[in-house]
Amino acid sequence: MSRVLLFAGTTEGRELAEFLERQGVVCDVCVATEYGQQLLDEKMTGHRIHTGRLTRGDMSGLIRSTGADLTVDATHPYATVVSDNIRGACRDTGCTYLRLLRDVQETEGQCVFVETVEEAVNYLAGTTGNILAATGSKELEKYTALPDYKERVFARILSTRESVEASVSLGFQGKNLICMQGPFGEELNYAMLKQVNARFLVTKESGKTGGFPEKMRAAARAGARLVVVGRPAEAAGYSALVIRRILCRELSIACKREVSLVGIGMGNPENMTIEAQMACQRADILIGAGRMLECVSCFSKPVYQAYQPEEIRSYLEDHPEYERAAILLSGDVGFYSGAKKLLGCFPQEQVTLYSGISSVVYLCAKLRTSWEDVKLVSIHGRAQNLTGAVRTHKKVFALVGKQDSFRQMCLELMDYGYEDVTISVGCDLSYPEEKILTGTPEALLEEEVGDLTAVLIENSRACAVVTHGVEDECFLRDQVPMTKSEIRSISLSKLGLERGSCIYDVGAGTGSVAVEMALQAVDGQVYAIEKKPEAVELIRRNRKKFGVSNLKIVEGSAPEAMEDLPMPTHVFIGGSSGNLMAIMELVLKKNQEARIVINAIALETVAEALRCVKTLPVEAVDIVAVSVGKAREVGAYHMMMGRNPVYIISCTGTRR
Repeated sequence: MSRVLLFAGTTEGRELAEFLERQGVVCDVCVATEYGQQLLDEKMTGHRIHTGRLTRGDMSGLIRSTGADLTVDATHPYATVVSDNIRGACRDTGCTYLRLLRDVQETEGQCVFVETVEEAVNYLAGTTGNILAATGSKELEKYTALPDYKERVFARILSTRESVEASVSLGFQGKNLICMQGPFGEELNYAMLKQVNARFLVTKESGKTGGFPEKMRAAARAGARLVVVGRPAEAAGYSALVIRRILCRELSIACKREVSLVGIGMGNPENMTIEAQMACQRADILIGAGRMLECVSCFSKPVYQAYQPEEIRSYLEDHPEYERAAILLSGDVGFYSGAKKLLGCFPQEQVTLYSGISSVVYLCAKLRTSWEDVKLVSIHGRAQNLTGAVRTHKKVFALVGKQDSFRQMCLELMDYGYEDVTISVGCDLSYPEEKILTGTPEALLEEEVGDLTAVLIENSRACAVVTHGVEDECFLRDQVPMTKSEIRSISLSKLGLERGSCIYDVGAGTGSVAVEMALQAVDGQVYAIEKKPEAVELIRRNRKKFGVSNLKIVEGSAPEAMEDLPMPTHVFIGGSSGNLMAIMELVLKKNQEARIVINAIALETVAEALRCVKTLPVEAVDIVAVSVGKAREVGAYHMMMGRNPVYIISCTGTRR
């Protein structure tokens, strides 16, 4: 017994039979000829195939014998007698009848048939591109269901006051409202479609007297799809995808789906690889951001505009009829791409990645330079230490994004002393309006670069220092106490920083320790916490002098000033103002495994530090007393001058 009886006299019918077999659903399939059986036998093993022409009575008997409660009529559109017999047999037996419509492909254009304007709007909601609506002013309100209808929909209505006032009240005005009396010839229809750059023309099936053939030919010439409201009664039914959706719902099919993550390059369709184009051609639906869907409009596939992984997954779960989904990603799937998160969203599906041409490859090729020695970063919607990358690399490639982000990047480079670097900025790469500008940050500051930008920054003075040990004389200090070079070196070694560490410097003073930490943790973040205004100003000046934009100044007293800071991985405490216990408690509350290093000169601070490491949940406690003697010239001699001993107490929090 099977629930589905399929009359598969067309390619769409065979494809539906193949879909059901792939989903593990066995059904009875009827074909009229041995050739039709041969085509099915080549690809299927599970279905029961019935061959030969059937009368209405034969069909009724077959429905009863198979126990089918769903019959799908996928016979040829012109086999009207057969379809009448199938409908009659379904009425005789109480079986549900579903008519599968072939995609209508005219020699002069493509049509999508819908029953109502509401259905047309539902179809258009899954597309991108402008719409010329020629269904009359009384139907315009239905188009307002489209979220961007004021921009996408161009309404063609009668030039009566009533029609105009009703249309304007709905938000249709200016260039989006065309008031004329029809019918219109082919040339005028074509001119209007081209003028508004329409991808769709929505019209009623008005017949020859209503100018329907002229609309159809004009749409074909303009490359616009015709959406026809009011399919003739004999052609009523559902598309292959809608039939799939109904069967998935009725048979509780959890679709075994193939997901393709497709890198489409910069955005110009010609920039896509052949492999990426084939993946889009095979797909049942194309998913991506609006700009990416415009790139693949030539494939004439159903589309869904989304880029958030969970939203995409939820949509596909709600639409099991889409057996092959292609998710479009800008550039390459491995370069600052959403592919990583999407892979985690589809652990059970068969996922294939198709690489694309990344912006770094494209821009460097245009500049005739190599990119194997380029430092890759992105400041497009994310925080990264760009100046740190420029300081330590001769070539830095950065994804920038918005115009404001590019200008802010130039200002930051100038502010931190990199006003002489060379920037090559690629605007609208791969598009016809592509341009590449080269100059200094100041020269490019006011350039209009748009919102699709990538840059290559070249710094001939780059210095990739890998050890700490900045001399004391390099820092601006005035009268503010400063941790000396030798103590800084030991303390930093005890901290064991990593490139991406998040670090607190509590009681930062001149910022000497904070600066060296920022130089080491070039991909991380340093928060210099200081309560004295004169010291805060010194930290600000030293930050600019050393070009460490990843050093953030927090003015205030600890621990209160630390409350809203992100979780630290490492903490240096050079001054606590008697609040050492409270400071360490807050640090360990934020991160139970934080690495902490304390500098103490006063014995009272040493005693407090010992009490803290004995009381709080820490381990790997290490205490070092360091006495440094520094040579000083006295006449013809060098005399060693002793400095106050410094106690360096280090520990690591213990996970409870």
